[in-house]
Amino acid sequence: MKRPTIGVRVHGGMPPARCIAIAEAAERHGFASVWFAENPFNRGVLPAVAGAALATRNLTIGIGVFNPYNRHPTLIAMEIAALDELAGGRVGLGIGSGIGGRVMQMGLSYEKPLAAMRDAINITRGMLRGETVNYSGAVFSADHVRLEFAAPRPDMPIYMAAMGEQALRVAGQVGDGLMISNLCPPAFAQHARTIMAQGAAKAGRGTPTTIIQYMPCVAGPDRAAARTRVKDTLGEMLSAYWRLYDRWPATKAAIMRDSGIEEHEFVAAIDRIRAGERPSEVLDDRFVNAYAIAGDADEFAAGVAKFAAAGVTELVLTFVSGDPMQDMAYVADVLKTLQ
Repeated sequence: MKRPTIGVRVHGGMPPARCIAIAEAAERHGFASVWFAENPFNRGVLPAVAGAALATRNLTIGIGVFNPYNRHPTLIAMEIAALDELAGGRVGLGIGSGIGGRVMQMGLSYEKPLAAMRDAINITRGMLRGETVNYSGAVFSADHVRLEFAAPRPDMPIYMAAMGEQALRVAGQVGDGLMISNLCPPAFAQHARTIMAQGAAKAGRGTPTTIIQYMPCVAGPDRAAARTRVKDTLGEMLSAYWRLYDRWPATKAAIMRDSGIEEHEFVAAIDRIRAGERPSEVLDDRFVNAYAIAGDADEFAAGVAKFAAAGVTELVLTFVSGDPMQDMAYVADVLKTLQ
């Protein structure tokens, strides 16, 4: 059982200077990567990504994820190839369909998100390879389009974000790996690999082996304080995601799968949080065990082991304490004992 590499997640809710400082600290402490999450209407991540690429030397600089509604696939290819030039071949690319409700706020149709993903990956991959792309898709198309410069890595992997079973099959058919967002328990990755294998077999290709998973984290010597702090973050996330995914039951089912928590318990907990109760008083340890890594060195090590057993190859942590730099240093020391 091979330990996953460990990365750090930042996002558009942070000022670019903060993201760059975290990327520098991640490299200093020996983390493998920093991934930039972008959602509509928050900060675009490109300024922070470019700054992090210049401020570091060895760290993988990942986009997780671009969505093709914000950026047409031809633009994704243009930007990611230029970023890879800037970073010296260290850029990682994830593509996801985005948050449906926010896409619709832009006046765009979200009727065919899986077709959109297939189109986006095919167009982007072809352009990175230097091909003249003539592609007529169900959502996105390209009419004899070609990059006017050579991408540094024509074979750059394109990871697909997916949670629902149909999306996981598409990831197996067209993706080079899988990105799993927040709020999926460790065992979800094992299930996801099985479904991806079905899609890959249908497409006559090998099952992608890279699985990158995001996970909130609070780590420090005070176990109780760490677990209490992460519950506040989980309460905010559960309340927001539960509402966002009302229209997409497959995604909501993915959140609950293998959590050991019944749907009525989710609903009751979220209702109490929305009514004003503190998440730390509402959420029991099952929520922490399913949706976060939180606690002292032993609990951090045990959490990493669960993801390793499920087949996660890269575990990307969002440090959500009041002092993420301190938590990063603590985790870096723990990781030295796990080599």
